[in-house]
Amino acid sequence: MEIGCMWMRRIRLRPNSLITNVTTPIGFSSSSPAFRDPILCIFRKRKTHVQLSLFHFLRTHRRSFTTAAVSPSDTLASFDCAEGADIAEISNKSSKVVLKGMNYSELEKWVQSHGYRPGQALMLWKRLYGDNIWAHHSDELEGLNKDFKSMLSENAEFKALSLKEIITASDGTKKILFKLEDDLIIETVVIPSDSGRNTVCVSSQVGCAMNCQFCFTGRMGLTRNLTAAEIVEQAVFARRLLTSEVGSITNVVFMGMGEPFQNIDNVIKALDIMVHDQGLHFSPRKITVSTSGLVPQLRRFLKESNCGLAVSLNATTDEVRNWIMPINRKYKLDLLLQTLREELRFKHKYKVLFEYVMLAGVNDSMEDARRLVDLVQGIPCKINLISFNSHCGSQFRPTRDEKMVEFRNFLAKAGCTVLLRPSRGDDQMAACGQLGNPGLVRAPVLRVPEKFQTALEVSA
Repeated sequence: MEIGCMWMRRIRLRPNSLITNVTTPIGFSSSSPAFRDPILCIFRKRKTHVQLSLFHFLRTHRRSFTTAAVSPSDTLASFDCAEGADIAEISNKSSKVVLKGMNYSELEKWVQSHGYRPGQALMLWKRLYGDNIWAHHSDELEGLNKDFKSMLSENAEFKALSLKEIITASDGTKKILFKLEDDLIIETVVIPSDSGRNTVCVSSQVGCAMNCQFCFTGRMGLTRNLTAAEIVEQAVFARRLLTSEVGSITNVVFMGMGEPFQNIDNVIKALDIMVHDQGLHFSPRKITVSTSGLVPQLRRFLKESNCGLAVSLNATTDEVRNWIMPINRKYKLDLLLQTLREELRFKHKYKVLFEYVMLAGVNDSMEDARRLVDLVQGIPCKINLISFNSHCGSQFRPTRDEKMVEFRNFLAKAGCTVLLRPSRGDDQMAACGQLGNPGLVRAPVLRVPEKFQTALEVSA
C-alpha cells in the first residue's frame, strides 16, 4: 500500500553518475549498511528511459539483504517528505493519447478537438467500458463513423496493459499478471463467489513504500505509481477476460499492490471512470479503497468520493503499530481515529471498514480485543479479521482459528459488527499481503521490540 507522503533521503554520487536521487521505503535508516549502497534503494522521479533501464539492470544484479535490522528510532528522523509525486516517469513510446487515462469530460473535449460531435465521444466511451465490448482496438468499435475510427487509429492508444499470465488457485481465485509499457509487472486478483459477488482486487502502484512488516508487497519497496489508465484497465481486463467464466464482476477493492492514497490523484480519477453510469458503472458502494492511514489524503478522499473506505489497522497500541506499520510513526492511532470520527459526521449512512490482520503473539490477545473495542467507539464501522497469509522469509505466523473465533466473539458481544475474512488464493500467492515479487533487493526487516521476541520464537 501507498502513502501520501514519501520518506526520502537524497545522496550525491560521483559527478558522472546517471543517478542523483534515490527514495527509501519507510523503515530504512541512513545509517544502515543497506542504505549506503544507493542501488539498493528505490528510484525517485527519473526523466529518461535509459536511467530507468539502468536501474532495473542494477537492481537485478545486486546482493540480497532481507534481514537488515533497523532500529525504529532511526527510521523517520533521516527522511524528507515529498508530497504525492509519481516515483518514475516513463518515456512514452508514441505521441498517441491513452484513452483510458481520460475521464468522460476530458474524452469529450478531446474528441471535439478533432472535429467530431460530443455524441461520438459517448459512443466511444460505451465501447471502451460498456455494452459488453471493452474495446482494445479500433476494429472493435462497431457502429462508429469510419472516419472517426480512422482518427482514433492514428491518434489514440486503447491499451495501457499487456496480459502476461493468468494463474488459477485451487479455490478458483484468479491472479492476473500484467506487463506495463516499461516492462514492469503488476498483479491483479479476481475473486469469484457463488453468491454472484465477484470482486476484482486492483493495484495502484508497482511495489509499495509503506514497508508493513507482515506484507510481501512491502518487501519490494516502491518503484512508481500507476497511471489512472493502468488502474482502470485492470478492471476492464477483468471483465473482458473473465466475465464469461465467473460471471459479472460486481465489486472492486483497491487492496492489491501499493498504497492507494500515495497515488491519490490517479486513484480518484480512476474511481470517477469506474462509477460512470454509461461505462463500467460500478456502484460507489461496491468499490472499496484501502489505506494504511495517510491522514491528509484520507480527509480528501472522504470529501471527494462516495466510494467505500477501508483502513488497515492491525494493532491497538502505537508501540506495536510503529513496528509493524511504520507509517504510524507519522500518523499515530489517536490522530487517525479522531480524523475518522470528525470526517464521518458528514457522511450519511457510511461505515468505514477496519482491516485487522491477526498475527500470533503480536496483536491477537484478549487485551487487544478490549482495546480495539475502545478504539473504534464513536466511529461507524465494520471490522474484518483477516488471517495472516504466510510468505517466504516472514517472521510472523497466523493466529489459530479457535483464537480468531474467540477474538471475533468478544468484539461481537461488545456490539461491534465483525466478520472473519477467509483467505482466498493463498496457494498461488494471490491472497491478502502476498502479491508482488520483491526479487533480490528488499526493504529492511525492522528490529522486533524485545517484549515480542519470545512470542515470535514460540509462534515459529
